[in-house]
Amino acid sequence: MQDSHMNEKEKSSRRRFFAGAAGVGAAAAAVAVLPRVDASGLAEEPSAKPAPEKGGGYQLSEHVKRYYRTTSA
Repeated sequence: MQDSHMNEKEKSSRRRFFAGAAGVGAAAAAVAVLPRVDASGLAEEPSAKPAPEKGGGYQLSEHVKRYYRTTSA
């Protein structure tokens, strides 16, 4: 009987709340069943050189060359 006294805006708000709660629950369930990724298996590139001790670490790499090409136009 109480629902018959509610206006349409209150009903709509309640529906949105429960729909949102259901969506959050579904997302939490999906995250719970996803496989875990072990970050310890991720390593740096083996070809990466160690940084110089006294600076001077600039190297003309592919991404630097690509940057220079984009700025020369």
